[in-house]
This record gives sequence, structure tokens and C-alpha cells, in this order.
Amino acid sequence: MAHLRLLLSQSRRHPQPHRLLPLLHFSADANSSSAPPRPPPIKPVSYAPKPQPPPDEAAAPSTPADSPSAGPGAQPPPPRRPQQQMPSRQWTRQEVRFVKDSAPSISPVSYPSKVAPLPEDRPAGGEAEAEEGLRGEAERIEKEAGRVSRSIFGMPVEEEKVPYPTLIPVVKRPQKVAIDLVDAIRQVKASANEKKRNFTETVEAHVMLGVDPRRGDQMVRGALTLPHGTGKTVRVAVFAEGPAADEARAAGADVVGGDELIEEIRTGGGKLSFDKCIATPMFMPRLSKVARILGPRGLMPNPKLGSVTNDVSGAVKAAKSGRVDFKIDKTAIVHVGLGKVNFPEESLRENIGAFVHALLLAKPVGLKKTSKYVGYVKKFTLSSTMGPGFPVTIPSLSVAADHYNKVQVS
Repeated sequence: MAHLRLLLSQSRRHPQPHRLLPLLHFSADANSSSAPPRPPPIKPVSYAPKPQPPPDEAAAPSTPADSPSAGPGAQPPPPRRPQQQMPSRQWTRQEVRFVKDSAPSISPVSYPSKVAPLPEDRPAGGEAEAEEGLRGEAERIEKEAGRVSRSIFGMPVEEEKVPYPTLIPVVKRPQKVAIDLVDAIRQVKASANEKKRNFTETVEAHVMLGVDPRRGDQMVRGALTLPHGTGKTVRVAVFAEGPAADEARAAGADVVGGDELIEEIRTGGGKLSFDKCIATPMFMPRLSKVARILGPRGLMPNPKLGSVTNDVSGAVKAAKSGRVDFKIDKTAIVHVGLGKVNFPEESLRENIGAFVHALLLAKPVGLKKTSKYVGYVKKFTLSSTMGPGFPVTIPSLSVAADHYNKVQVS
């Protein structure tokens, strides 16, 4: 800075430039003493020339005269660099997986086949060692469970100790053996009499059929009149007018009416004072108003079941004497009541025979089986209302149905 001030002061005094040269040289020499050292000079480096290809390989590419687009002044293409051959090496199995074409063939490897050890090949005492290992594992789990502690809001809480899990053997109920029909009736009556009830139990039959209820051609449905009745007091309602209504009253119908009875059912809130419905054909279109009330309860008159008829007096007497309707449910089982437990054994046997006979008559035509029972009646169980069930043999049912058929024909 001092040199610069001296230079400026001298320039003001001496405006001639040739007189300032010594001062400039002086300032340059002064500055050179404090400047950093100069870098060393750079020496030129020479590389070895590239190897030239042999004359036979250089002549291999096409000359400019051979190419149609080469002109008279075109230069030949530069020579190609010679390709060096890679030394051959051994391939590993992991590398061969990623090589497509140049992979060498791999010889197949065969491993010895594994054979499960036979009981005689096992070392002696193996089961004892396994049991010891399980016991040690159980002790370790119990110790760890004892160490675990829980805390709620900073207060320790004792956890309930869970015992070591063990296998619980599954106990299967013994299958009941099918017995004769007479013996089954005696067993049902005995089981019902053991426990005193406030009512008289009904003898029920549950039949598993070999049909498909989803198919329309395999629907099982029917009705029959039991020879000795059901033991129940049946209330019968008849939809009729004029002389048919008088016949129904004379036959013992409990409720007889026409349009006024239909209106009473529709506005009654679902309360019904009868158990069976019988109607003349002329009343069927009018019953559509109460079909949603009677249908779910099984009270809708049906021509197939004989509840839609002009013979009103005969239908009422049949319903009073013990007419039973049966229909297969969606699990292919028929449930029906066939009397009371206070009936004699012979009366129950005849009622069961009549039901089996009607069940055979309702057998669907589309069920292609050679026998009457095989493939159609799979299982027949007899029971009381609140008692256990007793399976019945098919031959004894066949004998009861044949006996009822002979008695009916005679």
C-alpha cells in the first residue's frame, strides 16, 4: 500500500510516462519478494503408439471402391481393434442359471433316495428321550409364565396361571343300533312314562329320505287318515255358502263362513280359531286375500291334499277322524305325529304302517331305484315329544305297511 501511494504521488509530480518506468520496476521487484512461489514447469508426456493390426486383418474390411456410396475422395474406414479371446474358465451352477446360449452342458446329479426309518431301526430309548424333552419344555413354559407380571396404573396385578395345554381325547357317542318296530314303540312309551309330564306326549316319526328337495320332480308330499286317529281335538273351518255350508255344519265343522270369515281372518291380527281349513272350488280365488296368513302356517287349502273339494261333509269327517298332512322339508326329512303315548301298541303299529304306506305312494317318479325302500328311506326314527329317538329297521316297517295294505283291501 505504501508503494502504491508513492507511485501515485510521483505520477502527480511527474506527468511524463518515461520517468515512471524505474518506479514501476521498483514496485514490481518489491511485490515479487512477497508473492507466493511459482508452480513448477509441466513436462510433456508421450504415450506409446497404438498397435497396428496385421495386414491380412486390415485388408478384410471392404474397400471404398466396393461400397456404392463411396466417392473418389472418400477415406477408408479406420482399422478395427483386434478382439482378444477370453480365457476359458469353469462355470458355477449359480452362473449357469443366468447364461442363455453359451452355457456348457451340465451333467445330471443323482441323490440317494431317502427312506423313512423303520421301528426296528430306531435307537433304543428314543421315546424316553422325547418324553424327557417334552417335560423340560413344559417346565420352562411354566417358569416363564410365573415370571410374567402385569401392572395396571403402576400397581402389580397377578395373572391367572394357565396350565400347560394337553390333548383332550374326542369322545364319540355310540351309534344307536336299529331295532324292531314293536321294540321301538315299547322304548318310546317307557321313556315317556319315566318322567311325569303335565301333558300327554305325541309319538313322532322322523324319516330321512334320499331325495333332493331342491328339484321339483323329487318333492314328497301327501296326506292320509290314520286308522286310530291322532288323539288330538281338531278344529275345522270350512269356506262355503248355501247348501255346502249346511253340510259342513251337519258334519261337525267348528267354523263355517264365506266372505265374512275371510274378512275376520284378514283383520284379526293373525289370531286363528281353527287347525284345519277346507274350501269349495268357488272360494279359492277369494282366499288370495288371506293367503299370506294361512300359507306360512300350512292351513291354505290344497287340491292335492283333498282340502279343496265339493264333498264338504266327507272332508270334515276325515279331518275330525285323524287326517294328517306331511311334507318334506329343505333337509330332506319328513316330520309327522302318529298318535299319543297312551295309545295301545297295536294301534300305534297300525298308524305307523298307514304312514309308511302313504310315504311309498308319494315316492317321486324321477327317483330311479330298484327297490321300494333302498335309496328312498334312509333312516326312520321314532320318538316322543320330549324323549330320545330310537331308529327302526326297514324290514319291520315293510311288514307293518304290508299288514295295513291287506287290512285296507279286505
